[in-house]
Amino acid sequence: MADDITTTLPQTDAAAGMVREAVLSGAGSRFDKVVEFIVLGGPAIWAIAAVSVVALALILWKVWRLAIMGAWIGGGHARRAVELWAQGDEDRALAQLRGRRTCRAVLIRAAMEARRDPTLDTDAAQSETERLARNLLAKARGGLRPLELIATIAPLLGLLGTVLGMIAAFQALQAAGSRADPAILAGGIWEALLTTAAGMAVAIPASMALTWFESVVDRLRLEMEDFATRIFLRPVQGEDGAAMARAAE
Repeated sequence: MADDITTTLPQTDAAAGMVREAVLSGAGSRFDKVVEFIVLGGPAIWAIAAVSVVALALILWKVWRLAIMGAWIGGGHARRAVELWAQGDEDRALAQLRGRRTCRAVLIRAAMEARRDPTLDTDAAQSETERLARNLLAKARGGLRPLELIATIAPLLGLLGTVLGMIAAFQALQAAGSRADPAILAGGIWEALLTTAAGMAVAIPASMALTWFESVVDRLRLEMEDFATRIFLRPVQGEDGAAMARAAE
Protein backbone atom coordinates (compact mmCIF):
# COMPACT_ATOMS: atom_id res chain seq x y z
CA MET A 1 0.00 0.00 0.00
CA ALA A 2 2.79 2.43 0.89
CA ASP A 3 4.57 1.61 -2.37
CA ASP A 4 1.39 2.35 -4.30
CA ILE A 5 1.01 5.71 -2.59
CA THR A 6 4.67 6.56 -3.20
CA THR A 7 4.30 5.65 -6.85
CA THR A 8 1.09 7.65 -7.26
CA LEU A 9 2.42 10.90 -5.76
CA PRO A 10 5.09 11.56 -8.42
CA GLN A 11 2.55 10.77 -11.10
CA THR A 12 0.15 13.30 -9.56
CA ASP A 13 2.89 15.94 -9.38
CA ALA A 14 3.81 15.26 -12.97
CA ALA A 15 0.19 15.60 -14.08
CA ALA A 16 -0.17 18.87 -12.17
CA GLY A 17 2.99 20.15 -13.80
CA MET A 18 1.67 19.27 -17.20
CA VAL A 19 -1.57 21.10 -16.45
CA ARG A 20 0.34 24.21 -15.33
CA GLU A 21 2.48 24.13 -18.43
CA ALA A 22 -0.62 23.79 -20.62
CA VAL A 23 -2.30 26.72 -18.89
CA LEU A 24 0.80 28.90 -19.16
CA SER A 25 1.35 27.97 -22.77
CA GLY A 26 -2.30 28.72 -23.52
CA ALA A 27 -2.04 32.12 -21.85
CA GLY A 28 1.19 32.79 -23.70
CA SER A 29 -0.35 31.80 -27.03
CA ARG A 30 -3.33 34.09 -26.41
CA PHE A 31 -0.99 36.96 -25.58
CA ASP A 32 1.03 36.22 -28.71
CA LYS A 33 -2.17 36.29 -30.76
CA VAL A 34 -3.11 39.68 -29.31
CA VAL A 35 0.34 41.06 -30.13
CA GLU A 36 0.14 39.60 -33.64
CA PHE A 37 -3.33 41.11 -34.08
CA ILE A 38 -2.04 44.56 -33.11
CA VAL A 39 1.00 44.28 -35.35
CA LEU A 40 -1.08 43.19 -38.35
CA GLY A 41 -3.55 46.03 -37.83
CA GLY A 42 -0.89 48.70 -38.02
CA PRO A 43 -1.19 52.24 -36.60
CA ALA A 44 -5.00 52.22 -36.78
CA ILE A 45 -5.16 49.33 -34.32
CA TRP A 46 -2.93 51.23 -31.90
CA ALA A 47 -5.26 54.21 -32.12
CA ILE A 48 -8.32 51.99 -31.60
CA ALA A 49 -6.65 50.30 -28.63
CA ALA A 50 -5.97 53.69 -27.03
CA VAL A 51 -9.57 54.76 -27.69
CA SER A 52 -10.87 51.53 -26.14
CA VAL A 53 -8.89 52.18 -22.94
CA VAL A 54 -10.30 55.71 -22.74
CA ALA A 55 -13.83 54.41 -23.37
CA LEU A 56 -13.55 51.81 -20.62
CA ALA A 57 -12.20 54.41 -18.19
CA LEU A 58 -15.05 56.80 -19.07
CA ILE A 59 -17.70 54.11 -18.59
CA LEU A 60 -16.34 53.07 -15.19
CA TRP A 61 -15.96 56.69 -14.08
CA LYS A 62 -19.49 57.50 -15.24
CA VAL A 63 -20.99 54.59 -13.33
CA TRP A 64 -19.14 55.70 -10.20
CA ARG A 65 -20.15 59.35 -10.69
CA LEU A 66 -23.84 58.56 -11.16
CA ALA A 67 -23.75 56.26 -8.16
CA ILE A 68 -22.27 59.08 -6.05
CA MET A 69 -25.05 61.39 -7.26
CA GLY A 70 -27.67 58.82 -6.26
CA ALA A 71 -28.96 58.04 -9.74
CA TRP A 72 -30.14 54.60 -8.60
CA ILE A 73 -30.88 55.31 -4.94
CA GLY A 74 -32.46 58.05 -2.85
CA GLY A 75 -35.77 58.33 -4.67
CA GLY A 76 -37.74 57.07 -1.70
CA HIS A 77 -36.51 59.75 0.71
CA ALA A 78 -37.08 62.49 -1.87
CA ARG A 79 -40.59 61.27 -2.61
CA ARG A 80 -41.44 61.09 1.09
CA ALA A 81 -40.11 64.61 1.68
CA VAL A 82 -42.25 66.00 -1.15
CA GLU A 83 -45.32 64.22 0.24
CA LEU A 84 -44.71 65.73 3.69
CA TRP A 85 -44.31 69.16 2.07
CA ALA A 86 -47.57 68.75 0.18
CA GLN A 87 -49.29 67.89 3.49
CA GLY A 88 -48.01 71.11 5.04
CA ASP A 89 -45.40 69.50 7.31
CA GLU A 90 -42.48 71.62 6.13
CA ASP A 91 -40.14 70.95 9.05
CA ARG A 92 -40.45 67.18 8.78
CA ALA A 93 -39.98 67.43 5.02
CA LEU A 94 -36.68 69.24 5.49
CA ALA A 95 -35.65 66.83 8.26
CA GLN A 96 -36.29 63.92 5.86
CA LEU A 97 -33.57 65.29 3.58
CA ARG A 98 -31.03 66.20 6.25
CA GLY A 99 -27.69 64.59 5.51
CA ARG A 100 -28.77 63.31 2.11
CA ARG A 101 -26.31 64.08 -0.73
CA THR A 102 -28.14 62.68 -3.75
CA CYS A 103 -28.98 65.06 -6.58
CA ARG A 104 -32.73 64.73 -5.90
CA ALA A 105 -32.31 65.54 -2.20
CA VAL A 106 -30.02 68.49 -2.91
CA LEU A 107 -32.47 70.01 -5.38
CA ILE A 108 -35.56 69.44 -3.24
CA ARG A 109 -33.92 70.84 -0.13
CA ALA A 110 -32.75 73.91 -2.05
CA ALA A 111 -36.23 74.41 -3.54
CA MET A 112 -37.86 74.16 -0.11
CA GLU A 113 -35.41 76.57 1.48
CA ALA A 114 -35.80 79.04 -1.39
CA ARG A 115 -39.56 78.71 -1.11
CA ARG A 116 -39.46 79.55 2.60
CA ASP A 117 -36.93 82.39 2.22
CA PRO A 118 -38.86 85.64 2.93
CA THR A 119 -36.38 87.67 0.89
CA LEU A 120 -37.24 85.77 -2.31
CA ASP A 121 -40.52 85.99 -4.14
CA THR A 122 -41.93 83.04 -6.09
CA ASP A 123 -40.20 83.95 -9.36
CA ALA A 124 -36.83 84.42 -7.67
CA ALA A 125 -37.17 81.11 -5.81
CA GLN A 126 -38.04 79.32 -9.05
CA SER A 127 -35.07 80.90 -10.83
CA GLU A 128 -32.71 79.78 -8.06
CA THR A 129 -34.14 76.26 -8.18
CA GLU A 130 -33.78 76.12 -11.96
CA ARG A 131 -30.18 77.33 -11.74
CA LEU A 132 -29.30 74.56 -9.29
CA ALA A 133 -31.14 71.96 -11.38
CA ARG A 134 -29.17 72.94 -14.48
CA ASN A 135 -25.89 72.61 -12.57
CA LEU A 136 -26.84 69.19 -11.21
CA LEU A 137 -27.91 67.93 -14.64
CA ALA A 138 -24.70 69.28 -16.18
CA LYS A 139 -22.72 67.24 -13.65
CA ALA A 140 -24.86 64.19 -14.40
CA ARG A 141 -24.20 64.58 -18.13
CA GLY A 142 -20.46 65.10 -17.69
CA GLY A 143 -18.41 62.67 -19.75
CA LEU A 144 -21.18 61.81 -22.20
CA ARG A 145 -19.81 63.96 -25.02
CA PRO A 146 -16.39 62.23 -25.04
CA LEU A 147 -18.13 58.84 -24.96
CA GLU A 148 -20.31 59.92 -27.88
CA LEU A 149 -17.19 61.02 -29.75
CA ILE A 150 -15.56 57.63 -29.16
CA ALA A 151 -18.66 55.81 -30.40
CA THR A 152 -18.47 57.93 -33.56
CA ILE A 153 -14.77 57.85 -34.38
CA ALA A 154 -13.97 54.22 -33.47
CA PRO A 155 -15.65 52.79 -36.64
CA LEU A 156 -14.06 55.57 -38.69
CA LEU A 157 -10.62 54.64 -37.38
CA GLY A 158 -11.34 51.02 -38.27
CA LEU A 159 -12.46 52.03 -41.75
CA LEU A 160 -9.35 54.14 -42.18
CA GLY A 161 -7.16 51.20 -41.22
CA THR A 162 -9.02 48.99 -43.67
CA VAL A 163 -8.58 51.46 -46.51
CA LEU A 164 -4.86 51.83 -45.79
CA GLY A 165 -4.48 48.05 -45.61
CA MET A 166 -6.28 47.57 -48.91
CA ILE A 167 -4.05 50.14 -50.55
CA ALA A 168 -0.97 48.30 -49.30
CA ALA A 169 -2.39 44.95 -50.48
CA PHE A 170 -3.08 46.21 -53.98
CA GLN A 171 0.35 47.86 -54.13
CA ALA A 172 1.92 44.49 -53.28
CA LEU A 173 -0.24 42.84 -55.93
CA GLN A 174 0.83 45.42 -58.51
CA ALA A 175 4.49 44.97 -57.60
CA ALA A 176 4.14 41.21 -58.13
CA GLY A 177 3.04 41.82 -61.73
CA SER A 178 2.16 38.75 -63.75
CA ARG A 179 3.48 36.47 -61.00
CA ALA A 180 0.79 37.74 -58.63
CA ASP A 181 -0.46 35.19 -56.14
CA PRO A 182 -4.15 35.52 -55.16
CA ALA A 183 -3.16 34.43 -51.66
CA ILE A 184 -1.21 37.69 -51.27
CA LEU A 185 -4.31 39.74 -52.02
CA ALA A 186 -6.52 37.59 -49.79
CA GLY A 187 -4.07 37.85 -46.90
CA GLY A 188 -3.83 41.61 -47.26
CA ILE A 189 -7.61 41.96 -47.34
CA TRP A 190 -8.31 39.98 -44.16
CA GLU A 191 -5.51 41.79 -42.35
CA ALA A 192 -7.01 45.11 -43.42
CA LEU A 193 -10.48 44.07 -42.27
CA LEU A 194 -9.16 43.46 -38.75
CA THR A 195 -9.23 47.19 -38.05
CA THR A 196 -12.89 47.47 -39.06
CA ALA A 197 -13.81 44.65 -36.70
CA ALA A 198 -11.78 46.26 -33.90
CA GLY A 199 -13.42 49.64 -34.44
CA MET A 200 -16.90 48.14 -34.33
CA ALA A 201 -15.99 46.14 -31.22
CA VAL A 202 -15.16 49.41 -29.46
CA ALA A 203 -18.02 51.48 -30.87
CA ILE A 204 -20.86 49.07 -30.06
CA PRO A 205 -20.28 48.88 -26.26
CA ALA A 206 -19.57 52.63 -26.14
CA SER A 207 -22.83 53.39 -27.95
CA MET A 208 -24.78 51.05 -25.65
CA ALA A 209 -23.27 52.65 -22.55
CA LEU A 210 -23.99 56.13 -23.92
CA THR A 211 -27.66 55.28 -24.50
CA TRP A 212 -27.95 53.81 -21.01
CA PHE A 213 -26.38 56.86 -19.34
CA GLU A 214 -28.59 59.23 -21.33
CA SER A 215 -31.70 57.32 -20.24
CA VAL A 216 -30.58 57.54 -16.59
CA VAL A 217 -29.98 61.30 -16.88
CA ASP A 218 -33.34 61.83 -18.61
CA ARG A 219 -35.10 59.93 -15.83
CA LEU A 220 -33.33 62.08 -13.24
CA ARG A 221 -34.35 65.25 -15.08
CA LEU A 222 -38.00 64.23 -15.19
CA GLU A 223 -38.06 63.28 -11.52
CA MET A 224 -36.36 66.51 -10.46
CA GLU A 225 -38.76 68.61 -12.55
CA ASP A 226 -41.74 66.78 -11.04
CA PHE A 227 -40.50 67.24 -7.46
CA ALA A 228 -39.72 70.93 -7.95
CA THR A 229 -43.11 71.57 -9.55
CA ARG A 230 -44.93 69.89 -6.66
CA ILE A 231 -43.00 72.01 -4.17
CA PHE A 232 -43.95 75.27 -5.85
CA LEU A 233 -47.59 74.30 -6.31
CA ARG A 234 -48.28 74.54 -2.57
CA PRO A 235 -47.98 77.95 -0.89
CA VAL A 236 -45.74 78.05 2.16
CA GLN A 237 -47.05 78.84 5.62
CA GLY A 238 -47.96 82.52 5.93
CA GLU A 239 -47.74 83.17 2.20
CA ASP A 240 -51.52 83.39 1.76
CA GLY A 241 -51.81 85.96 4.55
CA ALA A 242 -48.99 88.03 3.12
CA ALA A 243 -50.59 87.93 -0.33
CA MET A 244 -53.93 89.06 1.11
CA ALA A 245 -52.24 91.88 2.99
CA ARG A 246 -50.51 93.07 -0.18
CA ALA A 247 -53.81 92.92 -2.04
CA ALA A 248 -55.55 94.94 0.67
CA GLU A 249 -52.89 97.64 0.46
